[in-house]
This record gives sequence, structure tokens and C-alpha cells, in this order.
Amino acid sequence: MTDTSLSPFPEATPDPARGSSRPWVLGATMATILIAAVEGTIIATVMPTIVGKLGGFDYLSWAFTAYLLSQAVTIPIYGRLADLFGRKRVLLTAIGLFLVGSVLCGFAWNMPSLIAFRALQGIGAGGLVPIAQTIIGDLFTAAERARIQGWLSSIWAFGAIIGPLIGAFLIDHTIWPMVFWVNVPIGGIAAVLLMLTLREDLHHRQHRIDYLGSVLMMLATSTLMFALIDAAKLQLGVCIALVVAAVILLIVFLLHERRAPEPMLPLALWRNSIIAGGNVTFLALGAILMGSTAFLSLYVQGVMGRSAMIAGFALGAPSVAWPIGSMLGGRLMLYASYRAAVIAGAVPFVAGSLMMITLEPTSSAVRAAAGAALIGIGMGFTNNTFQVAIQSAVDWGQRGIATSTTVFSRIIGQALGAAVFGGLLNASVPRSVASADVVARAIDPHLHHTLPPEVLAPVMQALAHGLHHVYIITGLLVLLATSMAIHLPAGLSPVRPARERG
Repeated sequence: MTDTSLSPFPEATPDPARGSSRPWVLGATMATILIAAVEGTIIATVMPTIVGKLGGFDYLSWAFTAYLLSQAVTIPIYGRLADLFGRKRVLLTAIGLFLVGSVLCGFAWNMPSLIAFRALQGIGAGGLVPIAQTIIGDLFTAAERARIQGWLSSIWAFGAIIGPLIGAFLIDHTIWPMVFWVNVPIGGIAAVLLMLTLREDLHHRQHRIDYLGSVLMMLATSTLMFALIDAAKLQLGVCIALVVAAVILLIVFLLHERRAPEPMLPLALWRNSIIAGGNVTFLALGAILMGSTAFLSLYVQGVMGRSAMIAGFALGAPSVAWPIGSMLGGRLMLYASYRAAVIAGAVPFVAGSLMMITLEPTSSAVRAAAGAALIGIGMGFTNNTFQVAIQSAVDWGQRGIATSTTVFSRIIGQALGAAVFGGLLNASVPRSVASADVVARAIDPHLHHTLPPEVLAPVMQALAHGLHHVYIITGLLVLLATSMAIHLPAGLSPVRPARERG
């Protein structure tokens, strides 16, 4: 008997969510993705003010780390639970935890309490995007998803861009808790819409929840994420020990999953070349995202000596360009194939990488923004195409975990990219060139010109050299991501499933 769960495009499998009011459910999922995107960026501009109110500057980085850690470790678990118990109740649980965490963040009385509530918020956030995307995969055909993914990318980009602006406005004109409470009404509306309009006709049966697998996965993921996120602060020996511990936990987890009756992460998924190749792609995309955005601001402000405003415009370029690539890729995969869409996206992807690699301190900020925008277009093509292909490569019972693994891989890629690129950059400016205080003054556009030329020049040269290598690695990752097109069967598309090609 054929295993349809591993066949490309088992669209004949009946979906329990059929009969739902698709426009309203789509609106609810878009609202869910919007609050996740806004939350990812809204506190970036306001944390200094919050620290000023609560104190505890030493805990500043943990306000971000706690959220990211708890979000990452719960993503795969949400995906599997959604496959076992249905999307509706799992997504509503995630929204509820996210909103409770958001409300409690506003009542935090010091930084440790804020960090604890941010962790709760992150536990909820782990289910928002992957389960919302899984619901889209249930309700819409592959051809429809090729277009809808472009809309979802636009919503995500919009939320990521306006997040810092909303945060800055609220912190200036209201009380600081509003930064966390602003998402509550939107999330509440999304939850009500899901309760009223999403129908799931599930065939209930007794499930054997893989508790041990869940614990092992969380321990392995949290250990690895902690090592990657805090790599710059940890001693080398401690960092290596954490990575080794994470690898050992991962091996134990995989051995357990082979014997579990209902594994948390079905290993059979990885025999599907579309899913395996797609997750390698998302891992690379996460690192590329860090190289082309997080370190772009440092180049524009620190190396080029431009203002934070100009750096902000350059940073916004990929977010604006990503939805364009998603929409173009969606049209192309409909008229040609998945592989053709990824290959077409490689053109702006590679071109943007070359522009970043060839940046010089005398280059214009417009050129830097253009390179980042081309990378954004390429990422839109690639991300959208693999997302649609992966969701169509499994049936309803595995679509949740398949979708969640893509989000999880991208977050791991971001953390890995931040650790590797950050370490590379730190190594590029040795103590013999400048002290940490001098480097900090050099990258601050307000203090940049206060340093004498004989001190500033070697620092700028070292930073430019280090960032040059960051962009070289980013370019190699672009080639890796686009080469995964080979895992997409030739001629396969949303309107031409494998079984129809004879």
C-alpha cells in the first residue's frame, strides 16, 4: 500500500477543515501573523525606555533571548499537536498564551518578572505563524496558496516594518505597557473569528502523546539556541560544551523517535526529498536574513558613517522587496513549475549577494539598500515556493509538523547566522587595533567623527574587512539555498501534481 503522506501532492486526502468560511478564516490567520510580526520588532526601539522604568540593565538582552528561546523550542511541538488534535484548538491555545503573556508583560514590576512573562509570550508565539500557515494549507489548494503566500508575506513585512514605528509612537504618547497590550485586541478578534468560522470535523481517537520526545526536543533545542544566542558572551569551553550536550540530546531524541508509537517528529518525513531539501533551504534563509539585514545597519552606520535614518531605510528595503518576490514567484510556479520559480529567484538573489560582497566604505547607501532589496526578492521567491511545495507534499495528518519544521529551521538559521557572523566580526577587530570602547564610538554615527583619523581609519578598515567576509558567506548560503531546487521534481507545480504527469 502506498504511503500517501510521503507522496508529492496527496490532494485527494479529505481535510477535516472543509466547510469553514474561508474568507473569515483567512482574515483571522492574517491577523495572527500580523501580531507575531509586530511583536518581533516592536520592542526593539522601546527597551531602553522600559529598562529606565524598571531598572536591571544587566538583564536587557534576556528580554529578547527569553522570547526567542521559548518560541523556538515550542514550534515543532505545536506542529505535531496540531496534527494529533486539530489546528483550531492548538492555535487558540497559542493565541491565548500569547495574549496572557502580553498582558502580564505590561504589569511587570522589574526586569526578571518581565523576562518571565516574555518567556510565556514566546511559548504562545511558537504556535502563531506555523499553525496559521498550516490552516491556510488545509483550506486552500496548492494553486491558491501560491497566490495567498504572497499576501501573507506582505502582512508579515508590513507588521515587521510598522512594529518599531508603533513602539516609538506608543512610548512617546502613552504608558510603556501599551507596547505589549497593543496586540491584545487584534489577537482577541482573530481568536473569536477562528472560533466562529473554522470548522474541523475530526475523527477522535485515543492518541499516545510522545511526552519524552517533547522533553528531549525542548532540551536539545533550548541548549543549542542558548549556546548560539549567547555565543559572544560565553567562554569558548562553555560554548563548546553546550553544543556537544545539544548534539548528544539530539541523538538520544532521534533514537527515541524511531521507537515511539506516535513520535513527536516523524522521521519518515525526512525521506521526502522535498521536505529535506526545503528545510536545508529554510536553515540557509535564516542565516541569509541575518547577514543581509542585522549586519547591514552596522555597515551603513559604522563603516559608511551614515545616519540611523538612512540605515533604517536601507534595512526596510528587504522587507518591502520580499512580498514582491513572493507574488512573482507565486505566479511563476503556477505557469511553470516550483523548480523554475526557485531558479528564477536565483537571479536577483545572486545579483544582490554580489552587490553586498562588492560594497566598499565609499559606496552609497542606495547601493547597499539595492543589494539588500534584491536579496529580499530572491528570498521571497525561494521561501514562498518551498513553503507551498512542502505543504503539498504531505497529507492533513502531517501538514502541521511539516510546516512547523520550516519555521523552526529558519529560526535556528537566524541564531546560527547571528553567532557565526558576530564571532567573525569580533575577530576582525582585534584588541591590538582598538578597544571595545573605541569600536563602540566608531560605529555610533553621532560619535563617529569625534575620533581622530589615525584611530578611526584602522577600525573602519577592520570592520569593512569583517563585513566583507560576512557577505561572502551569505553569498555561499544563497548558492546553497537555490541549489536545493534540485529536490523539486522537474515539471512539478501547484496545478500539475506528480501523479498527473504520468
